[in-house]
Amino acid sequence: MFEKTTYIKRRNKLKEEVEEGILLFLGNEASPINTPDNYYEFRQDSNFLYFWGLDEPGLNAVLDIDNDREIIFGNDPGIEETIWRGSQVTIEEKAADVGVMETYPSDYLKKILNIDRKIHFLPPYRAEHKVKLKRILNKDLHEIGKNVSESFIQAIIRQREVKSDQEILQIESAVDLAAEMHIAALGMVQDGMYEDEACGAMEGIARSSGSRFAFQPIFSIESQILHNHYQGNQMRDGDLLINDSGVESDLHYASDITRTLPVGGEFTSRQKDIYQIVLQANKTAINASEKGVKYKDVHLKAARIIVDGLQSLGLMQGNAKEAVQEGAYALFFPHGIGHMLGLDAHDMESLGEDRVGYDENTQRSDQFGLSNLRLGKELQPGFVVTVEPGIYFIPQLIDMWKEDNKFQDFINYQKVEEYKDFGGIRIEDDILITNKEQRILGAPIPKEIEEIKELWQE
Repeated sequence: MFEKTTYIKRRNKLKEEVEEGILLFLGNEASPINTPDNYYEFRQDSNFLYFWGLDEPGLNAVLDIDNDREIIFGNDPGIEETIWRGSQVTIEEKAADVGVMETYPSDYLKKILNIDRKIHFLPPYRAEHKVKLKRILNKDLHEIGKNVSESFIQAIIRQREVKSDQEILQIESAVDLAAEMHIAALGMVQDGMYEDEACGAMEGIARSSGSRFAFQPIFSIESQILHNHYQGNQMRDGDLLINDSGVESDLHYASDITRTLPVGGEFTSRQKDIYQIVLQANKTAINASEKGVKYKDVHLKAARIIVDGLQSLGLMQGNAKEAVQEGAYALFFPHGIGHMLGLDAHDMESLGEDRVGYDENTQRSDQFGLSNLRLGKELQPGFVVTVEPGIYFIPQLIDMWKEDNKFQDFINYQKVEEYKDFGGIRIEDDILITNKEQRILGAPIPKEIEEIKELWQE
């Protein structure tokens, strides 16, 4: 964990932002896989980590703003737990490490909250959270989601969206390890190998460094599928493999990197043409990402690069500006340019994607493709975001649009038919918005065609 002063300052700032009441933080529980003693790997709630720093199951906490109290709830280990897991420190000692002097057993939480005062709580994203809220707040299970505290949510977003120097170092360390994984994977994507062999080797690199994947990796030669978690395909020369993966730092800050690799180490001429368009969109979007710029506008700049590039290959046609405005490009680029990154790969989205990515000055579009943009509002210094344009040839989507005669003025369906077996290409980097421009975080990860070829040949 960070120094205790970090957590004290975070909680004090939060208390200043929310005027009254009790702020409730639910930590996560250990979740059994198939028997009570066989657990999934534990991951603490990110908001609990951010404000309270304690990375273990069975804890909850409150900030009592009116009475200036900070309390952590949890149970000390008994002799049975000591036998199976070894000697452990008390809840009181753990709380002191993060600057909290008041602790109670877990079952005391309901008593503390059983009062006629405003209780602020966050959107529950786990079933166990809903059950816990029902029990301790005496609320109907189906009404809980309607009673979340908007002031609490917005105060957390304002605080967490701007990363401190400490947090940036954590994210960079996660990117550095992801770079090691991605570079290692480049030499493993060879004819005859199965996807899960190479992906498993990447996980081994993370584990041997005391880390783990930040999210379930997308590692697949079915590269036209945006979030494909199946890894049982056998790779063949000429296939395009998307490797979208990242790891957590020791304090759980995430990296999220994508590279598209040619199995066998060398792109075909047709693959090079599409790859260079995506690479140009990636670079253009990075350079356009500056403080005060709406990320929605960065997305549209990348879309224009994609339209211009596809027009040069005869896949699109007509007025390029109109093709972007009307959303014709989304046949090939149906997702957003990027999202917030921090303690979560999609940072803070448990609080609500629209709350994190949009505000009163920027509303989410309902246009296909653009509606999938997770972050549209103005970029500010301290934001860490992903930049991940892509071009995909999705046969089912192509067939649907073609049958509906959709955007015939902009899309050359006859030419597109020749690419239906192409797959997809995505290139993603993690960047920090600064007061001047932006900075790509972490160690360089090859993305130029010649760099990829040279590394594969080594």
